[in-house]
Amino acid sequence: MMIMLLLFILCLIAFIYIYFLQRISKKKADSKFNKNNLYNWMNLTKKQRFDLSKKDSISYLTKRKDLLNQIRNEYKNIPKQNK
Repeated sequence: MMIMLLLFILCLIAFIYIYFLQRISKKKADSKFNKNNLYNWMNLTKKQRFDLSKKDSISYLTKRKDLLNQIRNEYKNIPKQNK
């Protein structure tokens, strides 16, 4: 009886360990998608594709804001010429 209980607990721990390893590996698999790996993109679920596109749009927005702020700062620092 004790051996069966120990075996059950070990199987349960192994299952939980494998489950979390798969979730971590899926998060690492999130990378830039382009026309070369289109099939990888299409194999994702609808929710995963939505989340990736949302991350991409947020990162694009932050890069754009940073660039605009940099341009504004450069214009402020340009000395005005006499007319």
